[in-house]
Amino acid sequence: MQVTNKAFKAYDVRGVYPTEVNEEMAYRMGRIFSAMFAAETVVVGHDIRLSGRALVDALTEGLRHGGTKVIDIGQCGTEMIYFATAHLKADGGIMVTASHNPKEYNGMKLVRRDARPVSSDTGLKEIGEMVATTKPFAHQVVAGKTMGALEQLDIMPAYIEHLLTYVDTSVLKPMKIVANPGNGGAGPILKELAKHLPFEFITLNETPDGTFPNGVPNPLLLPNREATAKVVRESGADLGIAWDGDFDRCFLFDEKAEFIEGYYIVGLLAEVFLHKEPGAKIMFDPRLTWNTEAILQRDGGVPVRCKSGHAFMKEDNGTVVGLYILHPNNVGRCGHIANASYAVDSACRGKHIGEQLVSDCLVQARNNGFKLMQFNAVVENNTHARHLYKRLGFVQVGMIPNGFLMKDGSYQNIFLYYHVL
Repeated sequence: MQVTNKAFKAYDVRGVYPTEVNEEMAYRMGRIFSAMFAAETVVVGHDIRLSGRALVDALTEGLRHGGTKVIDIGQCGTEMIYFATAHLKADGGIMVTASHNPKEYNGMKLVRRDARPVSSDTGLKEIGEMVATTKPFAHQVVAGKTMGALEQLDIMPAYIEHLLTYVDTSVLKPMKIVANPGNGGAGPILKELAKHLPFEFITLNETPDGTFPNGVPNPLLLPNREATAKVVRESGADLGIAWDGDFDRCFLFDEKAEFIEGYYIVGLLAEVFLHKEPGAKIMFDPRLTWNTEAILQRDGGVPVRCKSGHAFMKEDNGTVVGLYILHPNNVGRCGHIANASYAVDSACRGKHIGEQLVSDCLVQARNNGFKLMQFNAVVENNTHARHLYKRLGFVQVGMIPNGFLMKDGSYQNIFLYYHVL
């Protein structure tokens, strides 16, 4: 079975099963994770995808051959792996999931002790390189190690108990809520959680089904929002909620069935946190900030803009030589169109770093549910960029005369480009 590191991204592993993600890769991942983090205990689980169980079994074998005890919590959500890793004081956790990607995908999300994420900056890149080695991986217990134990654990009761610590259920008022797990993994959690809440839930697509009979569970895609919105309108519900496949993200609809953009939710959460902890620091994404900043200014919070985008391209000495920032081109009905900004160290021009940045950006945009990439203002005299975009399949739509003011006070024409993802 062929193994490559093509599926290794900046923050997780995601690729088509079984060509990019398969059982041999999972076994090697287990062996390498066990050794790299000296892991005595690791929590594993999988989402609703059909290949999930087989990948977990191979991953478990690799971890156990490395001498690591494995706690298997079965079908679950990504947040349950994070919770279980910290709650059980394990040395790490691995969730087999491809999040909101189509059904033919699968992958993994990794955390260390205390559920700290493993990204390309903290070991994921190195793991990918070792996974893809041509050196044979014998499927046997590592010399000097004892076969790790295996425990099956139902983490649901502890997880539900933990979730309920975030609210005072005695002050909650009855509401009618439309809930759409999208045939992902949120259905069983919702069923258990509902027993403790004074809400009337109207559920749709609540049965976990890895064939995704009602479409990929990604409410960021405009066509996928209507199913939830329709039931909110027809039922007169107070609220609508939809989840992605591994339910580490939820999306809200108001009483008019209007989709609520994420930056409004950030502002709402900031308001709640500042009520509990006046003067607290609030970290937020720098792309859409006005609502959050207005609330922080009103309520006395301290704004902390966190970094957005990926600084991927690095030389051997660790120096960052290029980066890009990927973000929506607009919000609302145009939120499925991506935009991006790029920067390359002037000392590293001519090394095709820009091409690598744009190529990876297109992949990341597609993986995050965008349908198009659009560049709004490519300056006419930026011939290198224009040639690159054409080579990568971008289409030039039109030209705006004198649309860009140069530093010398002159004007340059600008062009609009797009790429179907």
